Amino acid sequence: MKNTIEIKNISKKIKDKTILKNISFEAKEGRVTAFLGPNGPGKSSTLRILLGLDKADSGTALIDGDVYTNFKQPLLKVGVSFDGVGSPDDRTVYQYLKIIATSNGINSSKIKEVVKMTNIENKLKSHIGSLSLGESKRLGIATALLGEPQFLILDEPTNGLDPQGIKWFREFIKSLAQKGKTILLSSHILSEVEVITDDIVIINNGEILITGSLKEVLMNEKSLEDVFFKLTEGGK
Repeated sequence: MKNTIEIKNISKKIKDKTILKNISFEAKEGRVTAFLGPNGPGKSSTLRILLGLDKADSGTALIDGDVYTNFKQPLLKVGVSFDGVGSPDDRTVYQYLKIIATSNGINSSKIKEVVKMTNIENKLKSHIGSLSLGESKRLGIATALLGEPQFLILDEPTNGLDPQGIKWFREFIKSLAQKGKTILLSSHILSEVEVITDDIVIINNGEILITGSLKEVLMNEKSLEDVFFKLTEGGK
């Protein structure tokens, strides 16, 4: 299927412990897919495999039918905000974005566009180390958008955002989905996920517990939190 992220029968062991057990799911074009689960092996391990940072023992993780490591200028295809900014604290926001843009063959004029989109225009001259957690999250999203990618993979995108920032993110991510982007995000803030997501994937102890549209997953439950805790806590 075109413009789809596909996790197919992924299994992974670390030493004698199985951390992913033959998991499969998809993130589709024009939809926000939320990848949810408690702390522990599962979400991060899957995303690391998808981004070529780790290897599966079996199965495939594909973005538009190919593996992430085959993309020579990945930001033109896939925008990623994962594991923080990863820059020296004394580098400015502009310097950081300039390096990322140049390494992916992206014109530096895009920098002003993405900082405007993420409301950090006034931080271009600020050092990375001086940014708040929320500002760092906005910078991560700005970085992901530099190449106007079809695919967005966002890890805890609202962590550290103030209420105004969360409201901005809701509207922003919905607008990107409406433009046909394929969005896969992970988050612990279930109430926010319920507002923005189209499809749900819940993982626990390395196994997929449920997948489907938000409506299908909610069924007769009042909220996504109710579904999540019922599945991950054994109905407690």
